[in-house]
Amino acid sequence: MLNYLRFYEDRGLLIARAEAQYVWDAEGNKYLDFHTGHGVAFLGHRNPRIVEALKRQLDEVMTATPSFRVRVRDEMLSALEKVIPGGLDHVALLNSGSEAVELALKIARKATGRRKLVSFTNSFHGRTMGALSVTGSQKYKRGFEPLVPGVEVIPFNDVESLKVIDGETAAVIVELVQGEGGVIPADLEFAKALRERVDEVGALLVIDEVQTGFGRTGRVWAFQHYNIKPDVLVAGKAIGGGFPVSLVAVGGDVASKLDVGDHGSTYGGNPLACAAVKASVEVLIEDNVVSKAETAGAMLRDKLESRLRDSRIVRGVRGLGLMLGVELRVLPTGVIKCSQARRLLVLKAGSTVVRLLPPYMITVDDIEWGVEALARCIDEEASGRAPGKTG
Repeated sequence: MLNYLRFYEDRGLLIARAEAQYVWDAEGNKYLDFHTGHGVAFLGHRNPRIVEALKRQLDEVMTATPSFRVRVRDEMLSALEKVIPGGLDHVALLNSGSEAVELALKIARKATGRRKLVSFTNSFHGRTMGALSVTGSQKYKRGFEPLVPGVEVIPFNDVESLKVIDGETAAVIVELVQGEGGVIPADLEFAKALRERVDEVGALLVIDEVQTGFGRTGRVWAFQHYNIKPDVLVAGKAIGGGFPVSLVAVGGDVASKLDVGDHGSTYGGNPLACAAVKASVEVLIEDNVVSKAETAGAMLRDKLESRLRDSRIVRGVRGLGLMLGVELRVLPTGVIKCSQARRLLVLKAGSTVVRLLPPYMITVDDIEWGVEALARCIDEEASGRAPGKTG
């Protein structure tokens, strides 16, 4: 019997159907999805506009490398121009967040002629060797050393630590809201000091928006909360509406230092990915996704804080927009299992955080129901009842 090589724990749930903010199991039970494939389905499961765009493209051209022009790639670039920050006028499409991080690191070293890379504690940038090297969480690195040399990991949200960034530094890579590390937003002072320090030494600032980008935090990009801009933007997950795609965007000065053959990707920029990104941008703009995410996120956070305020095992709620974490005083495993038993899907972040990554179209009823389901599981955990039991 052929088995799937499991790198993720089996949640014991067969998802048979998905639509918008809901999924259904094989028995027809309906779940509210605050997991969304680690945030991928932010625009909803099977968003009809994105599905239709993929179907149309399948009838035209399915495979073409960037060596050949296809109409949909040009159309995708025209759409992206409406949301990519000014000055970042060169874009490459890849397949995953990790692959985009790899390209960003290569670009930094080639464009600056330097080798040193700086990242932060608790950060997560992917599991390929380069991305893993700049990931700050040590648990992901065990068994894979030695990794890419020349990386220094410094404390997150610590302005004093930024002195490590010097004239040997090619790039600093940062998540402005650390996702896997515990849903930890950067402090405004820290983000400002980081941008200033990188400019001072002539390095590049790589902002990893794989999880935070495309409206998730109540802005198109999380860096807009901080009034700073990246030199290299990395994005993924939601930008394809569920289709596997990522991107790297840089300005002309950086792009001019790159040559044909410096990077490649067999499926990068393929017509289906381009169709998905184009349609996702159209959904983002025309359905006021950013505004809806900001409003829904504020409501969700307010109701979480109100309902959980008196829980003895809750330390607090944090995050931006629809990227929220409930930090517990205990491991979150029991609460996550209980939530699934109650038909709410959530996930873990850091060591003690329940992470919530719902799609933008969640309703007031969804928020109220989801908060109550999660709160009851937290109440049960606090009272010492067995994990996963709904009573």
